Amino acid sequence: MNIQAMAQDVPVEGEHTVEGIDFITSGDQYLTFLLAQEQYAVDILCVEEIRSWEQPTKIPNAPSYIKGVINMRGIIVPIVDLRLKFNIGKANYLETTVVIVLTYQSEEKSRTIGFVVDAVSDVLNVESVDIKPAPAFGGCVGQQYIDGLINSENKVVTVLNVAHLQQVEKHRLQG
Repeated sequence: MNIQAMAQDVPVEGEHTVEGIDFITSGDQYLTFLLAQEQYAVDILCVEEIRSWEQPTKIPNAPSYIKGVINMRGIIVPIVDLRLKFNIGKANYLETTVVIVLTYQSEEKSRTIGFVVDAVSDVLNVESVDIKPAPAFGGCVGQQYIDGLINSENKVVTVLNVAHLQQVEKHRLQG
């Protein structure tokens, strides 16, 4: 076995490419998804898994946007409907409806929550300088949930802050 001959066959960076696939990116990657025909994105490093919609076990007296909990390999995962949380109309559960399970690791603890979205779209490779600050004009999605905006082809994608999504607001019981 001639190691020198084998070493000459090893491609040098940039010499060979696999068409259509970027193995190494210098930017961050974001998973994009649809909510009421609008594009949103979350940091792909926080995505634990993408699951098809299944009816979770309901939790008594939970806020209306918390659909319940599921058992995911021994972990109890709360399921939050982002349409209802952001007050973006009525939630419809179709074949394309999925739950994006996100895990956020803070200094004190790790938290896993599933978010119901209309459909998963794509993975975007984005340089941090390409994420523009969101204007503070008060829309349906609270400013604390938005990290910025990305221009992607002919659409604008709203980048959501996973840490803030993980917080469940206190609510008053109806009755």
